Amino acid sequence: MANREELALIRGARAGRVLAQLELGTLYLFGSAGLPKSLPTALHWLDRAAQQGCASACQLIGTHIPFEVALQSQRPVACWFGQAFEEGNLSAGLVLAQLILGGHGGEVAGPERREQAFAALEAGAAAGLAEAQWLLSQHRRLAATLEAPDPAPAAPALRPAPAALAQGAAPQRAADPRWLQRAADSGMPQAQLSQLDHDWEDGLMGAYATRALPLARALARQLGASPRALGQLSQADVTLLSRCARALAAGAVAGEGERGADEAEIRHFFELAAAEHDAHAQMAVGLWCARMQVDGKRIAVGEGSANFKKAIRWLTLAGNQGLAEAWYALSRIYIKPEFSQRNVLDAQRYLERAAEMGYRDAQLECGNSAWRARRENENNDVRAVYWLQKAALQGCPQAGAALHKIAPRCEGAAYTETGALTAYGLGSAHPLLAARLELAALFGLTRAEALLIDVKAADQGHCLVIDIRGSYGRSKRRLVVIDSMHERHALDRIVRLFDGVNCGPGGPEGNYRQRLYRLKTLVPESEGAHAEHGEVEAYEMAA
Repeated sequence: MANREELALIRGARAGRVLAQLELGTLYLFGSAGLPKSLPTALHWLDRAAQQGCASACQLIGTHIPFEVALQSQRPVACWFGQAFEEGNLSAGLVLAQLILGGHGGEVAGPERREQAFAALEAGAAAGLAEAQWLLSQHRRLAATLEAPDPAPAAPALRPAPAALAQGAAPQRAADPRWLQRAADSGMPQAQLSQLDHDWEDGLMGAYATRALPLARALARQLGASPRALGQLSQADVTLLSRCARALAAGAVAGEGERGADEAEIRHFFELAAAEHDAHAQMAVGLWCARMQVDGKRIAVGEGSANFKKAIRWLTLAGNQGLAEAWYALSRIYIKPEFSQRNVLDAQRYLERAAEMGYRDAQLECGNSAWRARRENENNDVRAVYWLQKAALQGCPQAGAALHKIAPRCEGAAYTETGALTAYGLGSAHPLLAARLELAALFGLTRAEALLIDVKAADQGHCLVIDIRGSYGRSKRRLVVIDSMHERHALDRIVRLFDGVNCGPGGPEGNYRQRLYRLKTLVPESEGAHAEHGEVEAYEMAA
């Protein structure tokens, strides 16, 4: 309860006396026997004193009022922080920059005000203020947000800069690495985590391990001292443990003077992260239990033998979180001869799941297994081409070589050179023949294939199945891969043209002899076309 002196100050402050307002604001700033500490109330009275030209009030505001309290003020108070900064108060400059750059200064910040904010940040950063270094490291992202044509009237606070600024309409830009690194070296947690994210995304495993290993060890000691805290880790802590273990397992070397991590410590980090549902850590623990690599190859046996039951549990948890490698590793376990519950069907099911999720090695294995089983089902070659094509698109050289072997692209026959040029002239009078000539030129079809192919049945989406054995006994079934979007669009157009058309001998195009006669009549034969001159006689003899 306020004493007589404090009551007299309150009456004087309410009466507008500047010294009473300054003293009352100071009492609320630090608290007294009769008045509680209240930073909003202190700011209220110091603001009233500053309005009457009290320089001491500006200095007290700039030194002791944090950004969060200034943000809640009913009046614009950025000017008092600006006056304090001009007199050398770096803490005031930091709050001033946050108010201006966040749009909380009570005015639309122009170029001069923004320059003042960045100057305040640079002064604080040069003096070693970690928070100023952290905010200045986001210089370009802040500028991009301010350059948005229609900024939100109530922009988020700048203290959680990465999350808040990511909500802006302007595109993300790279932070200044120099200030970010200095803020991280100063021990600011946000800057440290941001620097770690930069190192990880840039593939700097050594730098990441150097920074992350002390933090991960401290976190592991904390969890060892308080096991109940294990279920309360933040996502950032879980990611730190998992990434640190992965970097060390990949052979990243710690910095000078820092002892390296042994396998037991790496495994401990993985186990802590796996218990907190990190997918990569769960997969690592599962592989360790199985004593194998992702592709199923055995690793050097540590303590104890492989425990496939535990491995399947951890790998299943990782796979259910969207990690395709985990399903691939499961498929390798189920085909191991030493696994008591070996099941080829389950192995194939997990392998196809990994392939469907885009894992390249699984796609290659699916393609190879489908090709080996083509005698059981003729259409397995279509599945093989499908998976091999997906693996090849991800840069797998083995898949590219297998595709070239399974579905070679034959060079176009000589007649297609003339036919492709003539097809445009035949489009109106003989659209089906023109489409067949275009198809032959695109995919290198022989004359018999071009004239007899059932276009709709041949289109499998990713390849063409060229099978005219029912009408032309001398031919063989083969596949042609659709390599480009140009070929895909052209084929779609041709398929629409043949929609509802009977491509057999009873259709509008007639039998093979009639189609060949029409071709020879409308398209002048080129020199190489004579090589197929005996096709009609052979066809008639077979008929």
